[in-house]
Amino acid sequence: MSEQVRLVKPTVTLEQAYVDFYQDWIASGEDIVPWVVSKDPADFEALVKFQTERERGENIPENWVPDSTYWLVSEQDKVIGAVNIRHELNDKLFQSGGHIGYGIRPSERQKGYATKLLALALHKTKELGISKALVVCDATNIGSERTIRNNGGVEDTDFIEEDGNVLKRFWITN
Repeated sequence: MSEQVRLVKPTVTLEQAYVDFYQDWIASGEDIVPWVVSKDPADFEALVKFQTERERGENIPENWVPDSTYWLVSEQDKVIGAVNIRHELNDKLFQSGGHIGYGIRPSERQKGYATKLLALALHKTKELGISKALVVCDATNIGSERTIRNNGGVEDTDFIEEDGNVLKRFWITN
């Protein structure tokens, strides 16, 4: 990672940079992580409003929890990654979602950004009063497991999803 990065809350001032980030994911054909990035940014003001409302606990669907979204942004205002922080855990999140979901755009991987993004996200969880954060990844995602371990992740019991996918679960103490 050659440049400084920071977390910023969703803002309309970064619309073009965010759309470029989103298009990078779409072009890759991969599953988009975290889930909030998969929302179509065509109505950008609505996208930012949606994320702001969720952070305030407004218009949250049943069985969901409030969450905060941040974008990992370079010195040149390029959106490199995103993180979604759940303010609390319900049963589903305790098993298979965790407090923190994050992703780095495909064109910027293997540069150390994920480790930095998770470290910055852990500061945000601490600000929310979360002293121990649960972070999960697919058992096959060696890069994500390394990122979690590099940030102090201590392995807990795996969770096996209905389709047989194995999720590794880690706790990180703030």
